Amino acid sequence: MVENVVIIGSGPAGLSAAIYTAREEFSPLLIKGTGAGGQLLLTTDVENYPAFERIAGPQLIRSMEQHATKFGTRFLEGDVTRVDLRAKPIKVYLGETVIETNSLIISTGASSKWMGLQSEKNFIGRGVSSCATCDAVFFKNKDVIVVGGGDTAMEDSLFLTKFVNSVTVVHRRDSLRASKIMQQRALTNPKIKFIWDTAVEEVLGDKKVSGAKLRNLKTDQVTEMKTDGIFVAIGHQPNTELFKGQLELDDQGYIITKDDVLTNIRGVYAAGDVADRFYKQAITAAASGVKAALRVREYLSMLKFEEEQKAKH
Repeated sequence: MVENVVIIGSGPAGLSAAIYTAREEFSPLLIKGTGAGGQLLLTTDVENYPAFERIAGPQLIRSMEQHATKFGTRFLEGDVTRVDLRAKPIKVYLGETVIETNSLIISTGASSKWMGLQSEKNFIGRGVSSCATCDAVFFKNKDVIVVGGGDTAMEDSLFLTKFVNSVTVVHRRDSLRASKIMQQRALTNPKIKFIWDTAVEEVLGDKKVSGAKLRNLKTDQVTEMKTDGIFVAIGHQPNTELFKGQLELDDQGYIITKDDVLTNIRGVYAAGDVADRFYKQAITAAASGVKAALRVREYLSMLKFEEEQKAKH
């Protein structure tokens, strides 16, 4: 059987696309994959998603899944190992299993780059965060660390100053990589201070973060610093390895789109953080999933018309 639409990824973008395509009675097949639910599963409380004053990230994803299921979305557990986007129909491989589909929505998201510490993993959602926009409000009048030296780190630091008592930027180098204007804003902000040539070696705490062990990379001196939270701002990595050589990607690996969700291959659409270098919010991901679904509706309608014209001749 050739599917009408297959969706790869089960974060807000994929689930929103599933809800819309299911309501069109396209019976979408959504492949969940490892890390199903996306970065919302790493978020404790969400307070900026419309209609919810506060909801846990995992609960928001479960609610979306239930919504999609109600309208007829089918879910498949497993990791996509290969795709052939030029084939007609498109081929999606899960190991030895081959799924054929007339259209494909890619919503595989982007993964936060982490420091790679076991102690960091232990405190994700309990004082360690990769999203200042999402979690700043939970650190009102507290002292936090931001790890990084690029534009993301400076943007996060400046945003955090609206809520926190102080921000300490811990950077591995002796100068920032951020753009000049972002550097100037951060360096002149009285709430932001800097620790240079230093890396976080260990996150400290019991039930939540209470401090960090820092190592100076030039002197090798180790010190401990009290902090209420650690924001890791060393960038994101789009999950696009599967599509290299088939889809057009930018220099950071994000899928290049036209009109928000169109890729360079007809019938293939990209939604959410996999193509979003800037916003990276649950609500913007959901919105792009809806856009992709509406494009699929248009495309499948066109395919049907083309088949009918061929049949007449």
